Amino acid sequence: MNYLEFEKPLAEIEGKAAELRAMAEANPDVQIEKEAAALDAKAQKMLVDMYKSLSPWRKCQVARHPDRPHCKRYIDTLFDEFTPLAGDRGFAEDEAIIGGLARLNDRPVMVIGQEKGHDTQSRIRRNFGMARPEGYRKAIRLMDMADRFGLPVVALVDTPGAYPGKGAEERGQAEAIARCTQKCLSLGVPMVSVIIGEGGSGGAVALATANRIAMLEHSVYSVISPEGCASILWKDAEKMREAAEALRLTAQDLLKLAVIDRVIPEPMGGAQRDPDTTVRAVGSAIAAMLAEMDGKSPDKLRRDRRRKFLDMGSKGLAA
Repeated sequence: MNYLEFEKPLAEIEGKAAELRAMAEANPDVQIEKEAAALDAKAQKMLVDMYKSLSPWRKCQVARHPDRPHCKRYIDTLFDEFTPLAGDRGFAEDEAIIGGLARLNDRPVMVIGQEKGHDTQSRIRRNFGMARPEGYRKAIRLMDMADRFGLPVVALVDTPGAYPGKGAEERGQAEAIARCTQKCLSLGVPMVSVIIGEGGSGGAVALATANRIAMLEHSVYSVISPEGCASILWKDAEKMREAAEALRLTAQDLLKLAVIDRVIPEPMGGAQRDPDTTVRAVGSAIAAMLAEMDGKSPDKLRRDRRRKFLDMGSKGLAA
């Protein structure tokens, strides 16, 4: 288990309990199960106290936790017969975005998601989930295919933002993101998006302009990272806690603002403590959101999606 900075007191208690159990295994005559159980109870209470009222900055840390389930795990677990489709047919394959045909509960869908990677090698290959223009153009190609064949689109969003490198800008990063967002709005099939970790800037919006948007309980969704916001407003990245508070980037705030449609509960301690339960909860939410749109005509889906985004900003936190 990788512990976050604010979880260090919890790490100490759980570490002591593990040491006691290791000692008991090495010497069966030592009776320390009661002490270990008492430490477990104390750790569980501390975990509940920590996670029942996380600050926005701490939610950012949880959303970025390296042990959270990433896009590939959701695809491997929830979808059958996944057939990956690669390349934008224009420049290259971008492995930061995974996409392809699949079945969800025996229903054919097009699934597209951002993958950060799980170790150093895969993170470099996936560019830490930061897509280049060719990644968004691949997503456009797959959404076009889904529209032609009447397949719902399922998007799994988890990115710090679109890749800001020189090459990406030279190849039209802003244009690719804008066209991807436009394609989402023009789809005549149901589209659902789930923020499973970080929803950063236009890199997230390009795959989250959907009929239904859900967020995991400790995920975040914002126009800019707290560090970037603090650097611009206060010229000091260390003010990221204040920025996180002001950005209203938590799932709970965004539900109040009607930016998203539902919050998916996570296991106590975050998705990283029980990935399987989290993945199943996301699968149930996706199926429920798709069911809400069954029978709607292409025109109705487009109108509803357009109205959803035009109405954003009309409801405040004080409402």
